[in-house]
Amino acid sequence: MREFVCIVCPRGCHLQIDDELNVTGNSCKRGEIYAKNEVTDPKRSVTSTMRVINREECVVSVKTVPEIPKDKIFDVMDEINKTMLKAPLKIGDIAIENVANTGSNIVVCRDID
Repeated sequence: MREFVCIVCPRGCHLQIDDELNVTGNSCKRGEIYAKNEVTDPKRSVTSTMRVINREECVVSVKTVPEIPKDKIFDVMDEINKTMLKAPLKIGDIAIENVANTGSNIVVCRDID
């Protein structure tokens, strides 16, 4: 039996899941889905910053869209840290496509003129 605190909504239900993927402790269906995904295929959003080369001491916030497999976080961060962007940048611009072969993109979260 594994135990989790659900992070899908503010309730923070204490979930238990057994080897047959039976979930207890959830107040809604989203908690059950979260627990099953956490056991079978855990995913995370990665937020970070990337350097902007044509702006002095400038970085821009970025995130993964959609979430990536948890075991790929370090690979994704390696690519983020190696890549530099060039302004101008707009919210939603793709900074890195298919980052670390995850099928997810690194997306810019702030405008840089």
